Amino acid sequence: MDTRGMNDETQNDSFEEFEEDVTEYIGKDEHSKSLALPQQMMPRRMYVLPVSNRPFFPAQVQPIVVNQNPWQETLKRVGETDHKVMGICFVEEPDAEEGVPASEQLETIGCAVRVHHAQNDSGKVQFIAQGLQRFRIVQWLRRKPPYLVEVEYPAEPEEDADELKAYTLAIISAIKELLRTNPLYGEEVKQYLSRFGPDDSSPLADFGASMTSAPGNELQDVLDTVPLLRRMEKVLLLMRKEQEVARLQSEISEEVNAKVQKHQREFFLKEQLKVIQRELGMAKDDKTADVERFQQRMAELNPPEAVQERFNDEVEKLQVLEQGSPEYGVTRNYLDWLTQVPWGIHSEDHFDLAKARQILDRDHDGLDDVKDRIIEFLAEGTFKGEVSGSILLLVGPPGVGKTSIGHSVADALGRKFYRFSVGGMRDEAEIKGHRRTYIGAMPGKFVQALKDSKVANPVIMLDEIDKIGASFQGDPASALLETLDPEQNRDFLDHYLDVRMDLSKVLFICTANQLDTIPRPLLDRMDVIRLSGYIAEEKLAIAKHFLLPRLLKRAGLLKKQLNITDAAIKQIIEGYAREAGVRSLEKLLHKVIRKGIVKLLESPDQPVKVGVSDLQSYLGQPSFKKEKSLKGIGVVTGLAWTAMGGATLSIEASRIHSSQRGFKLTGQLGDVMKESAEIAYSYVSSNLRRFKGDPTFFDKSFVHLHVPEGATPKDGPSAGVTMATALLSIARKEAPQQNIAMTGELTLTGQVLPVGGIREKVIAARRQKISNLILPEANRGDYEELPEYLKEGLSVNFAKHYNDVFQVCFGNKPKSGSSVH
Repeated sequence: MDTRGMNDETQNDSFEEFEEDVTEYIGKDEHSKSLALPQQMMPRRMYVLPVSNRPFFPAQVQPIVVNQNPWQETLKRVGETDHKVMGICFVEEPDAEEGVPASEQLETIGCAVRVHHAQNDSGKVQFIAQGLQRFRIVQWLRRKPPYLVEVEYPAEPEEDADELKAYTLAIISAIKELLRTNPLYGEEVKQYLSRFGPDDSSPLADFGASMTSAPGNELQDVLDTVPLLRRMEKVLLLMRKEQEVARLQSEISEEVNAKVQKHQREFFLKEQLKVIQRELGMAKDDKTADVERFQQRMAELNPPEAVQERFNDEVEKLQVLEQGSPEYGVTRNYLDWLTQVPWGIHSEDHFDLAKARQILDRDHDGLDDVKDRIIEFLAEGTFKGEVSGSILLLVGPPGVGKTSIGHSVADALGRKFYRFSVGGMRDEAEIKGHRRTYIGAMPGKFVQALKDSKVANPVIMLDEIDKIGASFQGDPASALLETLDPEQNRDFLDHYLDVRMDLSKVLFICTANQLDTIPRPLLDRMDVIRLSGYIAEEKLAIAKHFLLPRLLKRAGLLKKQLNITDAAIKQIIEGYAREAGVRSLEKLLHKVIRKGIVKLLESPDQPVKVGVSDLQSYLGQPSFKKEKSLKGIGVVTGLAWTAMGGATLSIEASRIHSSQRGFKLTGQLGDVMKESAEIAYSYVSSNLRRFKGDPTFFDKSFVHLHVPEGATPKDGPSAGVTMATALLSIARKEAPQQNIAMTGELTLTGQVLPVGGIREKVIAARRQKISNLILPEANRGDYEELPEYLKEGLSVNFAKHYNDVFQVCFGNKPKSGSSVH
């Protein structure tokens, strides 16, 4: 039901009719011949109409719209009365289903109104309600529509005139304030002044309440308040709230308008500027600017003919497309990429072997064999006049400097360097790009590398190539076959650019921790360079020349402020950081420096010196104790290769009991090592007489062979001779010679087969201070290639047959005769 709004013409007509109605009562009072006021002639019984949005006040004249069903009958009966008066009562929550509230829901106090101009239209009844006076329901005469009640009209008590005047002025002031913030209230003020004067306190209070947007229950509270002063207090409070809301709305509106006007002004000025510049030939539209920019980029390059033709076709397409079209953005991005590939732009290689050696020595300590291999590679390029046709693969444990060698090679050649990791890559599109069939397509990593390096012959490093993955989205390793094949990458095709690219001038350097997980076709395209772990002397030099100065510089320290002695660094290497690389060593040195900074802040004038005795307070107990080689019958030290470098393994064999024949293996061994153990057991059992042992020993012995550190998985074909020696030791009841370590695979006929990882195994032996080694004869060349500082102080025996191993370990020759099978 709507109780808002009415034009002036309707208002004036209602006022005239109201005056005519009043005159009807003149002369009807038997006891008085004076003019009777409308309030004195109000009916005691009247029909009641409920309203739900807000109460109706005596000072209001507004139209009301109600449904014909069920309220048409009520308005009809009101129209049949002489006085045309009915009551309007507020209902806070009407029945949502039927729209007919129960009589108990209607408020007791309402407003008596005179009905004018009732009209039916489209299922609605509209009339103008002229507020007259408050009433209070005394008795319900009919509790269903049309509601009929008996009412009384409460009289206002006498109030203090001065207080009334003060409140009246306050309300008038509040009304003026509302008019300034919201001019829409002006029409309501005109309606009020046409019926009442500014000094009529009671209607003024009701009018002030009707102007506010307070909730219906708060307005009903004002209607329920008959004493005028109390009512005016409540009205004044509602108006103050309305003023605050109006003020906030005005501020928000002004702020929004200011922003909108500013943006509109800037927009119009920019558009006008564009038009002026275009008319004067000083500027072009966005499409023309894009086309000219792409053409200028391509003019500075030397693209192949096919690329130039594709560029021309795409430019023509761009010129006819609308800027709002999605195809425009796709084509524009394609041209942006196509013109940022450095077609025909190459950097000049610096073929200076002496400078290359100087750069390699500057950046790395040790790794002499690797440096020599890099120099050989560069020398071949110097002789040919170009470095191409070879893909280097640096293989070694973590932290040995594979990535930094790639930087050094790029510096030595004077080429740009670009590195990205392929570890965990599962999407083939990362290598060869996405097809240009959807929004957001991108070229592959190699196109991005050429774009960033701005030359067509950079050094591109593919890190962690042994950890590349595969998924339903494709196999990136297979996608690399074309990229890394010198015979194929002359015509490399990126799916996004869809034009042939020449990658043959690019120097690819790959890194890996191991070769086992690299696909064989991919590995065949690479030139493998192995980086072994560092020995203690090399780690000490790296720490002094590289790690420690870099960490001190990063911390902002001078060498005289914090000094770590060489002995302390060596103790860190041997007791805390025995891994093949130097990452853990760097972290431990950083930890020492951090704790040293704390001491410097506590005593700024006292330099910090870290010696061997101070390490436990800085780093705690050593992670590695000085290992004692296991000695005794059935105990032999073997040499093994791991992804982290070389390691020593003490293999133990023991006779458990003599009740039955049996053989047991422990130590979390892989299938290959289990096979080696079975071969060693069979060989020793069948040849025990030749090796001066009891031929029946294994027939009545349950033997247990164990490789310590069972929590670590172990596998590989290099422990056959070690296991055979351990088994032979318990059969002969004689311990092998001490301070000796061995490696090699064994066959059933006693042949010693070659193994890999000789450098790592030699380093592991030196780390454990083992000076006597047994290596396969077939690995003699691998040992001879080792640097002299690694071979210094070692006594190495090369074995073709297990007889040679037996002679070294047990000091005599086996009996002559062939093996028993």
